[in-house]
Amino acid sequence: MLDPDSADYPSSAGGAPTLDDLDTSLVGCRACPRLVAWRESVATEKRAAFRDDEYWGRPVPGFGDPDAPIVIVGLAPAAHGANRTGRVFTGDRSGDFLFAGLYRAGLANQPTSVSRGDGLELSGVRISAPVRCAPPANKPTPLERRRCAPWLARELQLLGPSILVLLALGAFGWNALLASLTEMGWGVPRPAPGFAHGAEVGLVTPDGRTVTLIGCFHVSQQNTFTGKLTPQMLDHVLDRAFRLSQL
Repeated sequence: MLDPDSADYPSSAGGAPTLDDLDTSLVGCRACPRLVAWRESVATEKRAAFRDDEYWGRPVPGFGDPDAPIVIVGLAPAAHGANRTGRVFTGDRSGDFLFAGLYRAGLANQPTSVSRGDGLELSGVRISAPVRCAPPANKPTPLERRRCAPWLARELQLLGPSILVLLALGAFGWNALLASLTEMGWGVPRPAPGFAHGAEVGLVTPDGRTVTLIGCFHVSQQNTFTGKLTPQMLDHVLDRAFRLSQL
């Protein structure tokens, strides 16, 4: 019997034949006891401002265009954002900043994202994360990261040849993407390139296509409130991603 504290604890991600099947399997995942306990306690105790909301309190699937040439990868759901609403980057200040940028870039039909039923649609973009449950202090452990990695890997496999650009929000997303893609057999430069805002790296898929990885500071309040990431900086990166996706 596999040790439930092992990184080899089985995942059903690899057998999902479609994105819908992947999402259905994902929301039932309980592989990481610490994350399960935290996400569910937050959903029960709630924040006062959201005391009348019914919290999602489960793993959060990716969201957006199933044929997207641009895939944005963040870190993990926010405790009172996606863990509350059930949609990635929805219901918090980070999401407000990101979706406003996507709207300005012509990649979203509206600049706000408040709930799963708010009518938001993305065109040419899918948003995902390497960790799917809200972690305490926004810091998943290395074991939790490894356990969750198959979900992102399978999502990227299912998106397949449509992917032309990968946009990593922060060093966590950057490093998680490089690790997953290396395991998936992609051509990744050695030594692994370091994260920087605006950095670009050419990656080669197993079938020989070139995909560009772009770095962007995370849209966290810590970065946006201090001016480390401005709307203009985000716009520049999104414009670059869009241009590359049209080549």
